Amino acid sequence: MCLVLALSSCGGGPSSATDAFEARAREVAERWQGSADDRAWRDGFVALEVLNPHGWNHARRVPAWVNRSSHNGAWRLATELPTGSPTRADVRWPDGEVSPVPVVSAARAYAEFSGPADPIEEECPAKGCRPLRVTGAELGEVPLETSRGRIRVPAWMFTVEGVEQKKVHVAVDPSAVTPRPERTRGGEEEVMAYELVPGKPRELLLRYGYGACDTVRGPRAYETGDLVVVDMDERDTSSGEPCLLIRKSATATVTLARPLGDRLVLDLGTGLPVLRGLNGRYDDGGS
Repeated sequence: MCLVLALSSCGGGPSSATDAFEARAREVAERWQGSADDRAWRDGFVALEVLNPHGWNHARRVPAWVNRSSHNGAWRLATELPTGSPTRADVRWPDGEVSPVPVVSAARAYAEFSGPADPIEEECPAKGCRPLRVTGAELGEVPLETSRGRIRVPAWMFTVEGVEQKKVHVAVDPSAVTPRPERTRGGEEEVMAYELVPGKPRELLLRYGYGACDTVRGPRAYETGDLVVVDMDERDTSSGEPCLLIRKSATATVTLARPLGDRLVLDLGTGLPVLRGLNGRYDDGGS
């Protein structure tokens, strides 16, 4: 009887949890490997930030009236926009590869940003908006974070009367950009970001989230030749007692069987790539 009890306790212990993790990680890796999302992430154009968040050149913050007027569509075209601009431009990836991308015209860019926001959350108060008079436009470049690294992309720079900053609109036609992949249905993000550990090529520093009543037992990694699936072993230890629904974050180090190299890191919970960099440089992307 003691032997039966011992075997039963082992069945729900660490070995069982490890087997469940490896089975789930294998499933995540097999689903991603060679998929359309995998091909686009490695070889396509997947932007990790919104192409045009109605922003300005953020060297200095624009006055409040400028944002309010822009939000309410108080744009006025006071010049002839450039015509005959190139319809394609080259972008250079960090590995040296060059890809041609279609470029929208200055007129199309102006049409895309000059309308009012939908919905308008705050109407212009009396004398609260001023006309934003566009007096010039030229084609330049701005940095953009992608799944293949940071690149520079063509962008229209609009000069606005009375505003020191340029109104910036990325000129890459959205048809050239693949949307970020969507998380597995019902999946909850566990590992949010990672970073390499200087001088320790087999170690990854992971930033992860956990519940206020969770006990974290440590990071886990499942490795293939092309992928590393990472996860945090979390257990709810609230014992049914009331617990605040607070999500916290922390970092932990996981040791791999061999250096990461050019392998992609996937989160077990969402099945999506984990981005490198612990400083929160990327938006949520609607995931």
